Amino acid sequence: MKFGQWLGLFALVASLVLLWSLRQSLIYLFAAVVLAMALCTLVGSIRSRLGCSRPLAFLLSLGTVLLVLAVAATVVIPPFVDQFSQLLGKLPAAAETLLDLLRDGLSQVSQMIYGSGDGDLSWLRDGLVGSDAGGVPGLSPRLSSSLGSGALRLLGLAGGVGTGLLQILFVVAVAVMVAVQPTAYLDVGVLLVPSFYRRRFRQVLVQCGDALSAWMVGVLISSLCVGILASIGLSLLGVKLVAANALLAGLLNIIPNIGPTLSTVFPMSVALLDAPWKAAAVLALYVAVQNLESYLITPSVMHHQLKLLPGFTLTAQLLFTVVFGPLGLLLALPLAVCLQVIVRELLIHDILDPWKRLRLTG
Repeated sequence: MKFGQWLGLFALVASLVLLWSLRQSLIYLFAAVVLAMALCTLVGSIRSRLGCSRPLAFLLSLGTVLLVLAVAATVVIPPFVDQFSQLLGKLPAAAETLLDLLRDGLSQVSQMIYGSGDGDLSWLRDGLVGSDAGGVPGLSPRLSSSLGSGALRLLGLAGGVGTGLLQILFVVAVAVMVAVQPTAYLDVGVLLVPSFYRRRFRQVLVQCGDALSAWMVGVLISSLCVGILASIGLSLLGVKLVAANALLAGLLNIIPNIGPTLSTVFPMSVALLDAPWKAAAVLALYVAVQNLESYLITPSVMHHQLKLLPGFTLTAQLLFTVVFGPLGLLLALPLAVCLQVIVRELLIHDILDPWKRLRLTG
């Protein structure tokens, strides 16, 4: 290799190392871009409906967002926090009930196998239930110590609330700045590529923005539908804390695969305290709601969105969570949407397809 090639390789490696060290800042910037695209989508919708200028549409959009946040802070959040605290308080009792059901079920199976005796279930009694254990009554010392360590982690998480608020303010401020002048920031991004490719790169960035807008609108509609269906089903089943569980179902629906599974745990825990059949009914309800959302609601509201394969989505969640942390899990789907557009347009259409045609003609 010549000196220029070695220099280019060194510059590439140094750039990758720099990007890796700045990955947390980059994910915050991407979160700001996603919020900015959401605000720009709202601005475009208001302009198309009212026919007003963009500055006026931006002010109306910002006022609408602030009004929604104010209503949520005064009407929605207080009862949600109250019910969610009650929900968390019921989890230890639900875990104890589940352990009792599991022990009784294994005891019946053991009696069927070993006769009148209960078989060798000392591992279950000693491992899951402790008679002289301190801490949470009815739980083993290992489980009690796990709950204690979890509480310490929650305290440590509360200690970082100040840093989290600063990060949220940074993301919101950058998002508002980008939404005020999106074309100017788009021009800056286009200038980062060679001049002969800038027009094409601008088209790709616009397609990424359109895909993000379609994804956000679709997720908003599907999450609302999931929350409404969950609230109706839980009310019919007589499960307590309906508002908190329905709101959690709608919010966690944003995270594919993992979110719907987590949203099932809380209502099942509450229902288990009433009757085991009710917990099974809640599980069946959530499975039906998620299938309805996956096969009917999402295809109806996201027919203009890119089709993401489930395996690709799950791989993106794992990869971006490892690289960027919890925020990477939350932004895995918009990252995957943009990545699919970039791979399709830049790698396949602009590099691989011309290369294939060149080899066929040659």
